[in-house]
Amino acid sequence: MRRILIVFAGLILVAIAVMLFMTKRTYHNYKIMASTEQEDTVSTKYLELDGKFLKYSPDEVSLVTKDLETVWSETHSMQNPVADVNGNRVVIADKDGTRLEMYDKHGLTGSCTTSYTIVKARVSSGGLVAAILDSGEDTWINYYGTDGSLIAENQTKIDDPGYPMDVAISNDGVIMMVTFQFVNGGQTTSYVAFYNFGDVGQNEDNRIVSGYEYPGIVVPQIEYLGGTRSVAFRDDGFVTYEGKQVPKESATVSVDKEIVSTFYDNDNIGMVFRNENKEKLYTMEVYSPGGSLKFSRDFNIPYTDIRISDGSILMYNSSQMCVISDSGAEKYSGTVDGKINDFFKIGWNRYLLVLDSGVQVIKLT
Repeated sequence: MRRILIVFAGLILVAIAVMLFMTKRTYHNYKIMASTEQEDTVSTKYLELDGKFLKYSPDEVSLVTKDLETVWSETHSMQNPVADVNGNRVVIADKDGTRLEMYDKHGLTGSCTTSYTIVKARVSSGGLVAAILDSGEDTWINYYGTDGSLIAENQTKIDDPGYPMDVAISNDGVIMMVTFQFVNGGQTTSYVAFYNFGDVGQNEDNRIVSGYEYPGIVVPQIEYLGGTRSVAFRDDGFVTYEGKQVPKESATVSVDKEIVSTFYDNDNIGMVFRNENKEKLYTMEVYSPGGSLKFSRDFNIPYTDIRISDGSILMYNSSQMCVISDSGAEKYSGTVDGKINDFFKIGWNRYLLVLDSGVQVIKLT
């Protein structure tokens, strides 16, 4: 028994040592594991989809594996396609047009033509779609099924409840979260409303089960996180909400600096601020959904895009990329040959690098 305990303790120590090594390890180069040439990288975009990648352009939509093999491909026609992914569900909208298309990992599930031009569209993990439409005089927030059928429509006016800035949907599709902006007494005010399309909301005015006004504050972005959590990004920080049927405020983080960028996943909410320090242009702060600060670090990378991908924070510009762990440690920072269009993490130490010349699967070394 003593020998078994000693061996078991030794295995635990080895596992801890390996974990610490991998956490602290940094990389200085990379090697290309797979690559493919691409004719039009400017108009072709990528999004992560259920362990694979959705590849879409004005002419085509396809699903490719992490090894760049095509699973399925379909043609379509859009002038300005924009996509939203949630789990294995996708909506592609022709922004400023009237075409909506719904997909899952097997291909097209439905489509529709909207009555007015599309401003924004979001999808739930079950495939339900919310879209902000603009008629020129008023705006509409419509709800669609996975086959493109219209479930509900809500007309909004600039004075009541305001102009819709963003929309998000809970994973089960019951709650639609909308942020509005209006002017009250000469002061800009934001209103975050929660619409319940289940039994709880049927007896409420316009199905709004909870709503919060923020005088003098702009709320341009809202997101649903994992489970019943959601977040509203404000121009002075963020607010999180909890609740399956009637969401309520759960945490507020306020800052007195200019917010340059925001990023998030189910477990992290991040903000980037501009510094006055010439040696360190930016400060990054990452919080838990409960509002606790996880880490803060200064950096000097002139990035153009930032995201959390598979638990890592990725930053890049046209020629430089950087990988930071979820604990704030820099794992890699370097330049590449070619112009970077996009950058994703696709597994342990493997990344998808979208260049102007094609797509590469790389491994840090």
